[in-house]
Amino acid sequence: MNITLIVGWVVAFGLTVFGILSGGELSDFWDPASVAIVLGGTIGAVIANFPLSTLKKAGKLLGIAFKCPKYDPEKYIADMVDYCKTARQKGILALEEQANACTDTFMKSALMLIVDANDSEKVKSMLDDSIDFLCDRHDQNSAIFTRAAGVAPAFGMVGTLCGLIGMLSTLDPNDPASASNLGPAMSTALVTTFYGSLLAHVIFTPLGNQLNYIHNNEVLCLQIIEEGTLAIISGANPRFVEEKLRMMLPLNAKPKEAQKSE
Repeated sequence: MNITLIVGWVVAFGLTVFGILSGGELSDFWDPASVAIVLGGTIGAVIANFPLSTLKKAGKLLGIAFKCPKYDPEKYIADMVDYCKTARQKGILALEEQANACTDTFMKSALMLIVDANDSEKVKSMLDDSIDFLCDRHDQNSAIFTRAAGVAPAFGMVGTLCGLIGMLSTLDPNDPASASNLGPAMSTALVTTFYGSLLAHVIFTPLGNQLNYIHNNEVLCLQIIEEGTLAIISGANPRFVEEKLRMMLPLNAKPKEAQKSE
């Protein structure tokens, strides 16, 4: 479970409710018409902006954001170094058996490209294309939440304008009763802006950012596979391969063995 997403929501909503209760009542911030305008308008705008094939993935994307699958670069580096040792000791064809046992689809494809004796330029081109296509797909998917975060505040303003128009249209300066309703009517009109901002910055933007974070981790692991594959084709020394791949990690990253020894 993605603990930072859950904790962030608890903190954001918890302190918002605390702030509301410190100066008013929760009932003051509840308006069904405002909910319908903001939530309905946002959902409608998102549906209008994307094809059905992309919209069908929304539930799956939510699950990914909540579960936050882990991509361990250290494991990929260790695997590529092992494959490099196998190729150096037993020959390139020995990688076929390991490729068939590999559960990672991208890594399996990369190893099979080596076994099929493809030259490094062709392998690099194919792996680059595969990573680029994955980036395009992920960008299209995360764009659902990016677009929702963009339109939610806009529909919050639309709701506020609707409320103000309705309020001003019934305002009669000569009627004291009409003027006395100005405060509550203004409060109701502003609630929609509150809803729009909350949806955009607490719900949709964090979901989109979480998906981007997961995407970046996955792409890093794919790039490690690609660089390791090209190094194997060139017949590089396993120690050199490990050092080269480790340079792709953050400067403060340490091998797991070193972390355990500390």
